Amino acid sequence: MTHELADGTKVEYAFGLATIEFMGDITTGRVIFGPDGAEPLLGVTALESVGIVVDPANLKLKRLPAIPLK
Repeated sequence: MTHELADGTKVEYAFGLATIEFMGDITTGRVIFGPDGAEPLLGVTALESVGIVVDPANLKLKRLPAIPLK
């Protein structure tokens, strides 16, 4: 599958599905297998699926009281 990096470069990486546990909650999601030595990242989609949002003003993660379905 082709992915676009932040600098606009297009690369092909394999992907798979995984169970993700974060802050005591479990979700599933797609994981991309980058090159050896790549820094692991947890994306916003996985965070939102367990009711966590990023507060950019305070540089913190916040748990939502309910997961919005809209």
